[in-house]
Amino acid sequence: MADKKTEQIGKVNLDLTYYSGEDIYCDGAVEDELLQIARDYSEVEYPRIIEERKSWEILYHLSGQRENIVEWLPLDKGMKVLEVGAGCGAITGALSRKAGSVDCVDLSKKRSMINAYRHMNCENITIHVGNFQDVEPALPCDYDYICLIGVFEYAQAYIGGDTPFENFLHIIKKHLKKDGHIVIAIENKFGLKYWAGCKEDHLGTYFAGIEGYPDGGVVRTFTRNGLERIFENCGMEEYAFYYPYPDYKFMTTLYSDEYQPKIGELSNNMRNFDRERMILFDEKKVFDSILREGLFPLYANSYLAVIGKKPDTCYVKYSNDRQREYQIRTEILPVSLTGMEGREGMTPEEKSNLPKLLAVRKRPLSIEAETHIGNMDVAYRKLKDRYTGGELRINRCKLVKEEGESPYVELEYIEGVTLAELLDARLEQDDMDGFLELFRKYLSMIDHNSKEPVADFDLIFSNILISAKDAGKPFDALNNSIWTLIDYEWTFGKQMDTKELAFRAFYCYLLEDNKRNKLDLDRIMQELGVSDEEAEEYRIQEKSFQRFVTGHHRSMVELRDMIGHRCFRPEEVLAKISLEEHQRCIQIYEDRGQGFQEETSYFAGEMVTEEGEELHLVLPVEAGVRKIRIDPAFTDCMVRIRELKWNDRDLMWSGKASVLTANGTRLDDTGSFIFPTEDPNLIISLQGAVFEETNALELRMERSLIGREMALDVERAAKRRLRL
Repeated sequence: MADKKTEQIGKVNLDLTYYSGEDIYCDGAVEDELLQIARDYSEVEYPRIIEERKSWEILYHLSGQRENIVEWLPLDKGMKVLEVGAGCGAITGALSRKAGSVDCVDLSKKRSMINAYRHMNCENITIHVGNFQDVEPALPCDYDYICLIGVFEYAQAYIGGDTPFENFLHIIKKHLKKDGHIVIAIENKFGLKYWAGCKEDHLGTYFAGIEGYPDGGVVRTFTRNGLERIFENCGMEEYAFYYPYPDYKFMTTLYSDEYQPKIGELSNNMRNFDRERMILFDEKKVFDSILREGLFPLYANSYLAVIGKKPDTCYVKYSNDRQREYQIRTEILPVSLTGMEGREGMTPEEKSNLPKLLAVRKRPLSIEAETHIGNMDVAYRKLKDRYTGGELRINRCKLVKEEGESPYVELEYIEGVTLAELLDARLEQDDMDGFLELFRKYLSMIDHNSKEPVADFDLIFSNILISAKDAGKPFDALNNSIWTLIDYEWTFGKQMDTKELAFRAFYCYLLEDNKRNKLDLDRIMQELGVSDEEAEEYRIQEKSFQRFVTGHHRSMVELRDMIGHRCFRPEEVLAKISLEEHQRCIQIYEDRGQGFQEETSYFAGEMVTEEGEELHLVLPVEAGVRKIRIDPAFTDCMVRIRELKWNDRDLMWSGKASVLTANGTRLDDTGSFIFPTEDPNLIISLQGAVFEETNALELRMERSLIGREMALDVERAAKRRLRL
């Protein structure tokens, strides 16, 4: 057995027993920058640093949203966790806060030092530095969870063999305790973002995964079917798939087979933080089509596979792009009816025999957010009182406090469709009357007891769920229905105008989807009685509210724009190419005594050839042609005439006796012209030319397309020189 070698950074242990002394894997100078940040700054300063540095690498390694992929796992302080490929510690902190102990393995000492410095106050982290195959035999065999986050796809590189992925899982499995779990986060090689024009994450090339990695390499991602085959080859029959959205790196929402996205939910698809991309189609619209066909598992951008008994959680949404006071996690999971109203008098046996049902829980992600969670319970009771006697139902909420745990609120899970979905359906059918009927019913409902000093500022259409009142009758949203406010997180203890709340709901509705832009905002403003001045005031108020919630931190969309990787739309690129080709076209006119006529003009086409920087034009000319007009381009340009011949004889094209005129400005006697116009032309007079049986006009010229301002500058300079 090797001699033990360790270092200490704060309270974190670095085990260097199997470290070779050299970091084989390194991202270069950015790792020095990350080490300096981790050593000199606290984690609460990372958002500011990310915004200041405007770097993909800094964002990727330091963003708090990286933790979301594991934060929801049902870990507790009695559990041991192994994290393979811990890197710079993007998820180590979340594991440390929830588990009893965390063992990390990573090949790089520098990355392990970054990890240690950023978590130096954690007493339960040990980082084993070295090749996994060297470290693995010394690891214990009683881990509750083993996490392979962005690691499994590299198995060919560090495990090898004919079946490296199966071999890797067999090795990992040895270190699990009975009933333990393996957690794998990996890209789906058929993820919609790759079809839509994002480059493959690891190779940085278009369509590499979709095409089956034709250029080779050691990295491999899989479809769900591909992963399932690997699991089954390893004898792992119990597993569950989750679908992180937009992907596992910066997950905001986690779906499952039991709870998949609803139409219209998947709208946050601009995820090219690391490199430029194409935009081949509207991913939101395609996702909606995929959801209608029930194919979401095939095209989800990433997978989170949990090998072992499936966790209860079937849905998670993170709201941690806010300031700490409002950072929460929303989850849907099956629960017994023990916590619901009217069950308090039941015996334990009666409670245990109750069926399971889904419930919604909202949990704080920081100590500071516990007050915000408590306020939701207060909001429920106040809103319930306000809307008593009205038609709008407030979703039941209960504050739960368990010993040693942060408080959370539990809300009833209700089946139904959102008001936003119903409005979209009316919009797609061009049924504006039906749209307004729903909107007016919404107005009537939220206006109930509007003078009371309590209001939900977030009464947006997606927070209103509509379900059938009488299951035996056809669903009718206007009559046979129950309207429920399912989320009232932003409730304030003051009276607010109904038209203000409704305008915000409609404003948010428009911003969520471009297809809604065909709505007439003026008509809605008239419906609400909102003036232009009030509308502008409400928009300013909305911006202020967003700053209040986020604490002035940049959104992920804003960070992507700041980092600056471009997006290309092929139709725009093709249109630009087409325009440039059109601009470079050479059009020919002939004057046979009636002047130049558009209908008898033609394009040079194959009559012109490129010879280096020169264009060589040979035009056949019939008897009776008096003048020839040559338009060298369809945009501002500069032209230098090199040669002009008629039937192989030079024509006089410079000086006073020139047969050549132009609608541009001659720059000198060498035949250079500047054309500050989109319709430049050269006119060649054939007056006095000797016609033969066959005739040809030959022109050699250089041509440069330039912008209007530059063309005007050159023309002004030429005219000044001529005056001198």
